Amino acid sequence: MAQREEILEEDRYRAQFYRLFAGLLTRAPNEDLLTQLRGLDGDDTAIGQAMGALSAAARSATPETTADEFQNLFIGVGRGELVPFASFYLTGFLNEKPLARLRQDMAAHGVERAEDVTEPEDHIASVCELMAGFILGDFEEPMPLSQQSDFFDRHIGSWAPKFFEDLENAKTSEFYKPVGALGRAFMEIETTAFQMAA
Repeated sequence: MAQREEILEEDRYRAQFYRLFAGLLTRAPNEDLLTQLRGLDGDDTAIGQAMGALSAAARSATPETTADEFQNLFIGVGRGELVPFASFYLTGFLNEKPLARLRQDMAAHGVERAEDVTEPEDHIASVCELMAGFILGDFEEPMPLSQQSDFFDRHIGSWAPKFFEDLENAKTSEFYKPVGALGRAFMEIETTAFQMAA
């Protein structure tokens, strides 16, 4: 527990963003999550504007409408509008080298896929959840910033910004449009911060 107290407040905020994306991209939000999102405040920054837009979208959404949108975006009949996997974004196919590299890095950190998870580990929600866990020390001691940067470059920064841009611009995005904008803005901040820390 003492280790977690040493985590900087800004890193806790970063982990919260990653967890938010993981939650929203694993399944459509329920009423409890929509209620929380309705309480978000925005400001004039890019990330603040996206948070304000997400709050507004949550106020006009219901679990039923977001479930339909989630189905159309990510599942569809045969395939959704978007395919939220690193392998697909980087190679055009599922279950390719990006997934193998992610599994190697997970094993190196003693992280295994949960037994109840059937999708490949390079799903956007999974890599966001992994990053949050590495920041907070859920799997081992909190990961040093240099290692976080390496993981980000290898498994998130190489494709997630494009995914969030596509989510923002997807034909069937309504509630998820500001999720895409928030993800895109957050990825820009993460990329810049890691470059400055290098």
